[in-house]
Amino acid sequence: MIRTTCRSLFALIVTAFLGVQAESASAQENFYKGKTIRLIVGLAPGGGFDAYSRVIARHIGKHIPGSPTTVVDNMPGAASLLAANYVYKVAKPDGLTIGNFVGGLSFQQMLGLPGVEFDAPKFEFLGVPAQDNFMIGVAKSTGITSVEQWKASGTVIKIGGVAPGGGTDDIPKVLKATLGLPLQLVSGYKGTGPVRLAFNAGEVQGACNSWESFKSTWRAEMDKGEVVLLVQGNLKPHPEVATSPWRSISPKATTPRK
Repeated sequence: MIRTTCRSLFALIVTAFLGVQAESASAQENFYKGKTIRLIVGLAPGGGFDAYSRVIARHIGKHIPGSPTTVVDNMPGAASLLAANYVYKVAKPDGLTIGNFVGGLSFQQMLGLPGVEFDAPKFEFLGVPAQDNFMIGVAKSTGITSVEQWKASGTVIKIGGVAPGGGTDDIPKVLKATLGLPLQLVSGYKGTGPVRLAFNAGEVQGACNSWESFKSTWRAEMDKGEVVLLVQGNLKPHPEVATSPWRSISPKATTPRK
């Protein structure tokens, strides 16, 4: 008798839960049907952030009741700080705006970065679309093929950056201070896309970028062997780049260089 009663109670709870879920889904469909979601990207077109944001925008509507349209709106500036401030202060909290900006800005808020106008814990975080594994790549034309050679030669290599708070700038600064790498950070580009254009134009000779971005948005440069990856800024080697963090590799290498 007790077991039967418990089963009946469980069935009622499940039925009630499913009813609430159905009602919620119906309400969401009514809200999102015919609407447009704006996905704000804090960096310029042509880089990794922009690339996977556009992939997300292409598919996310299929998984939201009502199948809303999604558009990408690039809002570059200060390593995506402008976009983060906009989402927090200006965008209406109506479920129609999603921000994609550098996650390190949350830490920069704790460090007192000037210009922060948001309180990171109050964002409604949806998730992390990609795991960044940062590496420094330099132009083959520099003749530099290893960190040891770079340090010994004293050759100053210009590294294109975006702004403090992101891996493009912070990691080269740390490596310069700790390893004594003779690099010059040229910051102020609006994303890794513009950094790539500057690299191809000869304005800079290197970049600190994620491996995920290198292998996708720098595909042509990688395939032609124009980029030599020297340093992995990770605690352990990336499985797709079989080398220790401080040894040089070629873009297509599967084993460390000797």
